Amino acid sequence: MAIPGFSHDYNKEELGMAAHNEVSLGDTYFVSPTFLFRWEESQNAHVLLYPEGIVKLNDTGGAILKCCNGETTVEEIIDELEALYQADRDAITEGVIKFLEVSHAKGWIRIAS
Repeated sequence: MAIPGFSHDYNKEELGMAAHNEVSLGDTYFVSPTFLFRWEESQNAHVLLYPEGIVKLNDTGGAILKCCNGETTVEEIIDELEALYQADRDAITEGVIKFLEVSHAKGWIRIAS
């Protein structure tokens, strides 16, 4: 089942990096201070700004990073997306965990707990 926003196909390099960043359901994350996460009207999307450029996020990526506030657990992020998309919880869990693993490996987010 396809989940809206989880359309990114991670390449082998991203998945290799992610393998070293295991996510637990009780973990909390925050956006790294070297990045600015915000809604960019000109892109009609959430973005991550950093000195070298910009990362345009899909809707689900934006929804996940919006929850990376240092307080919301991974399980709570999954709960929120399950309510938002009314989709299969296992598929949402897999997508959220992969996104967080890759985001952590790329330095976009840091673990708070």
